[in-house]
Amino acid sequence: MVTHHPDMRLLTEFASGSLPLAQSAAISVHLHFCSHCKRQVNALQDMGAEMFDTLQPADVDDSLLDNVLAHLDDEAPLTYASSAAIDESPVLVQRLMTGDYKDLKWSRINKALQIARLRTGDPEHEFALYHIKAGGSIPCHSHKGTELTLVLEGSFSDEEGVYHQGDFLMRDAEDVHTPTASRTADCICIGVLDAPIRFKPWNYRLLNPFLQLQAS
Repeated sequence: MVTHHPDMRLLTEFASGSLPLAQSAAISVHLHFCSHCKRQVNALQDMGAEMFDTLQPADVDDSLLDNVLAHLDDEAPLTYASSAAIDESPVLVQRLMTGDYKDLKWSRINKALQIARLRTGDPEHEFALYHIKAGGSIPCHSHKGTELTLVLEGSFSDEEGVYHQGDFLMRDAEDVHTPTASRTADCICIGVLDAPIRFKPWNYRLLNPFLQLQAS
C-alpha cells in the first residue's frame, strides 16, 4: 500500500499542467499506484474546469491567431496530466526508456548503485532511474536543490522511513540521507533533480566537482 504522497502544491500544479515536465512524469507514475492521489487530481481538474467555465471570453488580436496556426504542424510534447496518461503511466516509463532496463546506458557509481538518465524534454530537470542492489546504498548525500523520488520496484529506507512501490518523496537542500535497499530485493527508483546532489563520505567527495545536472 502506498503511504508516501506528493503534497497538495505539487498535485495542484500537476492538475493545472503547470508543473515542469520531468516532475510531472514522476507524479503521473505515482498516480498509477495511488488511487487516493488520483482521486484528488481528478477533483482538482474538475474544479479547474468549473472555474474556467465562469471566465468571461476575451478578444484576441490577429497576431495570436497567426501564432497558433503557425504551430499546428509542430510535434506534440510529452504530456502527463490527462486521465489517460494517469491510467497508463507504466507505459510512460517504457516510452521514456524505449526498451527494457537492460537496454539502458547505466553509469556505475559503486558496487551497489547504477544510474541511467532518460530524456523527457525538460531542460531544467534531470530524470533518471536508480538501480540499488539488495542491501546496497546510495552514499550519504545532501541536495543543492529539490529531489523527487518514486519507487518503481522493491523498496528502500533512509533516516526518515521505509518506502515501497509507488511511494513518492521529496527532499530539499536541508535534507541529508542515505537511501538503502532492502536486503531481500533490488530497488529501482525514479529520481528527478533540479540541481546535483553532493556526497558526504570523504571517499565520494572527489566526485562532487564532476556531478553535473544532465537535463534534456
